[in-house]
Amino acid sequence: MQVTSGMVGQGFYNDNSAPQLSAISYVLSWLDDAFDQLVLDDQTATIGLVDFGCSEGANSVAVLKRLIVAVRKTSDLPIQTIHSDLPTNDFSELFLRLSPKEGGGYDDDNVFSATVGGSMFDQLLPPKSVHFATTFNAIGFLSKRPLEQLPGYILPNGPSKQRAVGQVTKAEEKVFAELAYSDLQDFAKARAAELVPGGKLLIQVFGAGDEFRTCDGLYDVLNDAVLEAVDQAMISQGDYDQYYQPVYFRTLKELTAPFEDPDSEVANLFTLERSEFYEVTVPFVQEYEKTGDIDVYAAAYTNFFRAFTEAVLRLNFANHPSLETLVEFVFDQSEKLVRQYPERYEFHYVAVAALLTRKADP
Repeated sequence: MQVTSGMVGQGFYNDNSAPQLSAISYVLSWLDDAFDQLVLDDQTATIGLVDFGCSEGANSVAVLKRLIVAVRKTSDLPIQTIHSDLPTNDFSELFLRLSPKEGGGYDDDNVFSATVGGSMFDQLLPPKSVHFATTFNAIGFLSKRPLEQLPGYILPNGPSKQRAVGQVTKAEEKVFAELAYSDLQDFAKARAAELVPGGKLLIQVFGAGDEFRTCDGLYDVLNDAVLEAVDQAMISQGDYDQYYQPVYFRTLKELTAPFEDPDSEVANLFTLERSEFYEVTVPFVQEYEKTGDIDVYAAAYTNFFRAFTEAVLRLNFANHPSLETLVEFVFDQSEKLVRQYPERYEFHYVAVAALLTRKADP
């Protein structure tokens, strides 16, 4: 089964991705001076900037605008920007944002934009053509479903301690942790082939810590809503057992392990410059704390996680005779639960990030 077809399109993801931008913005300053460290040879004709997992483009364009500013401090060479995502991604909003005729683009006549459809776990660009590569959150989506079923819960990391409805066994979690490690190696190997020596790779993804995990609350309410669909006989218990979101929330140690483990396939390809676990404020949480408007909060909360979970839900239940009814029920029920029990689904956005430099080939 395909893991996901991408984020919800037609502008929905762009409209509900402000929390992701907060997490992205926190680490962008890491790249402000990175270009100063890059040595360009006389053969360099173009600076390559790439964002993997661009979705509908609002956040991706913001990232590359920041990188262009960093490059322009020291170089006036032509810049090639590339936004990449799955072939099934809705690129239409991105194309509009990149079109000068539609008021988009990068306000620099020497910047040329393109998109590339493909799996981020494969090499997608020519060797040594990239100077900066970034990815934000996309690496959290696993390359495949390693288990046919995950009957105790809808996410490999298991339920929050607060909600504690459902369970994932240690053996099951180990399978997903190992795949997450392997995926990260595959991603890094592909980027190592594309990056020039000295090129930078910034990886940021939703995370897990001792106190908070970004999955807590979000997947608890989604799980409760799907269980309600079981209770309403809209799906069977067997359907529930088979359905899960193939997404893994890494700790900081899990993010950096492939680059620090001497036995890793990529440890000799990159230098780990810095890494961090952090928490950012969430706009819709801040607004709720300010106004107390539970209706607005529940809608924003639900739309936020719907933007990146709906595609997986649809894939899992693609053969359901009333798919549209099921999908709407699950997210309507999710919003209802958040509205009724906001304290049950408390949400914190924590993230992990690592900045790496491509080593020169031996």
